[in-house]
Amino acid sequence: MVEAFAVASGKGGTGKTTSTLALGMALSASHDVTVVDADTGMANLLFHAGLDDVEVTLHDLLVEGTGTDVSDAVYERFGMRVVPCGTSLAAFEAADPARLRDVVAELAADADVILLDSPAALGSKSAVLPIVLADRVVIVLQPTIPSLSDGLKVQEYARSYGTETAGVLFNRVREDVGIDRVAEQAERYFGGETLATVPESDAARAARRAGEPLLAHAPDAAAAAAYREAAARIDVRPGDEEAVAARFRSAVVPDTP
Repeated sequence: MVEAFAVASGKGGTGKTTSTLALGMALSASHDVTVVDADTGMANLLFHAGLDDVEVTLHDLLVEGTGTDVSDAVYERFGMRVVPCGTSLAAFEAADPARLRDVVAELAADADVILLDSPAALGSKSAVLPIVLADRVVIVLQPTIPSLSDGLKVQEYARSYGTETAGVLFNRVREDVGIDRVAEQAERYFGGETLATVPESDAARAARRAGEPLLAHAPDAAAAAAYREAAARIDVRPGDEEAVAARFRSAVVPDTP
């Protein structure tokens, strides 16, 4: 079985990468999880996962002629398999985003869940392809009306390619925010349920500085508990590995939105 999820948001700053790793760790308690940093232009998952010193990254797999095996860019960390992306501008410019299809197809053979940490904007092929490849999308929002609007654009684009919404995750929620009103609006407009409300957390910031996922750095924090709640609400659907891999390889590479 395997299902691919894009973890996406309409704009940066929502805590998307923190959320991707947190969901990955929580889901790894009962599934084989592979996390891929598909934000090839503004990658930072490698810093969150303590992988900033690795030599082989997703960029090497997306550049034609390197001869790099997918397995060379896969690292076992925190109970998950993690495929980080590099931060070199030259490598980004040399990378062919369409090659992500074959990379994800090969990863599908050894995973129950693939989480694609997606770019925040929808302005290029490399940004939208993870959403197109995914079976479903988890939309990470801050509890504001503009953030809802940005997230709805992600959902609209995803639906145009047949990608469903797994749910909405509200992140970095302060106590003084009327989250109930915003969440009620989200339930009305988004395809999936509200998976969890993750509070603003000093522990999350400390985890980023330490180069560790939140659930590894501060497993007892309120934010960590909220992510475990979100993961418990995601019903992972079984998919045949070979059929899923074939779908990945034949996925349409979208034009710029």
